[in-house]
Amino acid sequence: MSEELEGKHGVQSLEVGMSILKAMAAGRRSMMLKDIAAAAGMPPSKVHRYLVSLIRSGLVEQDRLTSRYDLGPFALNLGLVALDRVDRIRLGLAAIADLRDATNETTSLAVWSDSGPVIVRWERPRRPVTVNVVTGTSLSLLSSAAGRVFAAWLPERQTEALMLKEIEAGKVPPGVHTLAEARALLGDVRARGMAVVSSGYYARGVEAAAAPVFNFKNEITMAIALVGVEGSMDLSAESPALAELGRAARELSQRLGASSTVG
Repeated sequence: MSEELEGKHGVQSLEVGMSILKAMAAGRRSMMLKDIAAAAGMPPSKVHRYLVSLIRSGLVEQDRLTSRYDLGPFALNLGLVALDRVDRIRLGLAAIADLRDATNETTSLAVWSDSGPVIVRWERPRRPVTVNVVTGTSLSLLSSAAGRVFAAWLPERQTEALMLKEIEAGKVPPGVHTLAEARALLGDVRARGMAVVSSGYYARGVEAAAAPVFNFKNEITMAIALVGVEGSMDLSAESPALAELGRAARELSQRLGASSTVG
């Protein structure tokens, strides 16, 4: 095969090796040869030949005691370098722009700060009546959708003082008067996988839904939200807009290295 033709079609042996690495990464644990072969859809003898070369390159290593294979030091180093180069905010901005286009709703991106959740960007939909979201706005922890998402998935030691402050000030949703009731509310958020606030939002006449975005440590790093005029959005369990919100959050989490089972 000429170099020109090979350049157009790629190197098949490299693609096979990558398929084996992908199978091992998807397994999320050390694996026996037969399990790798089954996951990659290849004969064990063929996989073994590739594993020998992958071990020499540092992409794979084998435990001599168990004969199991796992990703090697060079593969781990590649992963760390890739994660270090990920710009989470840039990816988040692209995600809320795509979500706006998919739902024709106002979308926003929020991050955690010392004073709680803060909106860092929002996208306006193409409709006559919309909600204006101000960049830099600090959100209520218990009365906003993004706030509930952070409160639900952050360790309570980071949120307890803020929740108590809101409870003591009476800035809470209906039915929440104690920390125990706030915990119950957040338990419902975790069970649903997102926060939906159809009434009692901290800003009058507004409703919203938010979903968590996780990083490679499976820790919440951002929240993306749909925001609308109260009564204007379908916030039912079968809502196409909420389905798009969940999809966008999962895909962004995976781009940031989160496990596909987190949430």
